Amino acid sequence: MVTLSNWQDPPANRWSFQHVRELIPTAVIRHDPRSVWYLERRERDLNPLTFKSADEWWTLGDFLAQSETDGFLVIHRGRIVTEQYFNDMDEGTPHLLQSVSKSLTAAVTGCLVARGKLDVNARVTDVVGELQGTSFENATVQQLLDMQTGTRFNENYDDLDADVRIFEQVYLWRPRRDTQLPDDATAYFATLKNDREHGAEFCYRSVLTDVLAWVVERASGARFNEVVSRELWAPMGAEFDAEITVDARGNAMADGGMCTTLRDLGRVGLTYLNGGRRNDTAVIPESWVRDTIESTPQSRAAFERGADSRVLPRGAHYRNFWWVYDPSAPLLYAAGIYGQNIFVHGPTHTVVVKFSSWPTPLDEHKLAATRELTVAIGRHLESLEESA
Repeated sequence: MVTLSNWQDPPANRWSFQHVRELIPTAVIRHDPRSVWYLERRERDLNPLTFKSADEWWTLGDFLAQSETDGFLVIHRGRIVTEQYFNDMDEGTPHLLQSVSKSLTAAVTGCLVARGKLDVNARVTDVVGELQGTSFENATVQQLLDMQTGTRFNENYDDLDADVRIFEQVYLWRPRRDTQLPDDATAYFATLKNDREHGAEFCYRSVLTDVLAWVVERASGARFNEVVSRELWAPMGAEFDAEITVDARGNAMADGGMCTTLRDLGRVGLTYLNGGRRNDTAVIPESWVRDTIESTPQSRAAFERGADSRVLPRGAHYRNFWWVYDPSAPLLYAAGIYGQNIFVHGPTHTVVVKFSSWPTPLDEHKLAATRELTVAIGRHLESLEESA
């Protein structure tokens, strides 16, 4: 039996990541069937393609088979090159994004900023007055987006007593065992404390995305799922409805609760590759995409002071809930635990999306291999274009 106690653990997650709505309440993120962004296809058999990762050579086919893949998509120069499904998934199946949800939340935020509904330099408490007197006093919206508030929050996924697992009880992702927990997410935010100054350094804490979702709701005057539909999902031309998990009072788990189909997540990556555009139509502001890739000296310095900077090359950073591995290329990616990814490689006009159900939350070797695979695929496809 798959239950709230085991659904994220193997082998249950092989089923549950495609059946979230059967376990947890969800709200619909509606697409517009009259305005679907249809993608051309130029399919190629890429499975024999070889690439190297950690001194080991792989074929694409072998890597997909050995990395618990549920779905794999490659878009090159706007065309679908390969689209593969495993583990009973198909083109209409919504799959849990985990923390890739954060990157979509940031895109929606950028749309509100462009329309003058929200200022990233504003104090969080100026937008959501209920947070006055809490640990978020004097934090800015941009500090939420860059994971640079002073919030104390343990993100150890392997520790069931860590904050990241405890607050899953509030969001109905786990059975409620702590009777002292608040009834909903907005009350939970007020219980958090700080252990450093706002803006001092980067530290990855999922809960900051959920605070931002409250800010987005207040700035837009609508529930979060409705804002995502209006600002991103429908204008982008999504082919299917998406969904997001909610707590007992309808607060969306923006940090990890979105579920989408493979192709629609590919459209998100393609929008970022195109500088925020769907063909000739702006969806996400170009200035927002550029700011994500380039960041600011202050934000980059705070990132370098954080622990995560030590496992990435010099110059990499985290901005607007995206990991920017190489800003000069650019090469950027959205990442979720258990193997959810969008990779965007500018030099080769390539987007790679991978859904997985890894047996462990984090696997740096598989993540690095997916990144290296993206570059290898892009270069291979570019060479085919040049020889044609």
